[in-house]
Amino acid sequence: MSAAPATGPALLGLHHFTIRCAPAALDAVRAFYCEVLGMATGPRPDFPFDGHWLYVGETAVVHLAAVLDETAPREPAAPGPGFDHVSLRATGLEHTRRWLRQQAIPFEELPVPGWPLQQIFLRDPAGAKIELTFELPE
Repeated sequence: MSAAPATGPALLGLHHFTIRCAPAALDAVRAFYCEVLGMATGPRPDFPFDGHWLYVGETAVVHLAAVLDETAPREPAAPGPGFDHVSLRATGLEHTRRWLRQQAIPFEELPVPGWPLQQIFLRDPAGAKIELTFELPE
């Protein structure tokens, strides 16, 4: 397992979620989660399709599956990755803001009304919406 860079947000975990992408997008999607969010590639079962398992510590949090057919016609309203968003618990709100700006990653920030939580929303290269949830105060 390669070491995760210590420059992105400090993620606290989630069991896992799967992102479907086209084979041509696999490297860009992997790079987003590893280089921007600080995950690391690791062991993965020998599935009959290309993909990666991406880890936070010892847990495979994101499963990438290169199974979307780029040549198949798709309805304009059809969803790409198959879910609205996933939330990752994170720490270091100010650091994360600076890091995303330095990386030129667009994001939107929203408080959770009535709760001590702050959300940052961003998209990966496959278009999946990612929420980073920070407990306040930090």
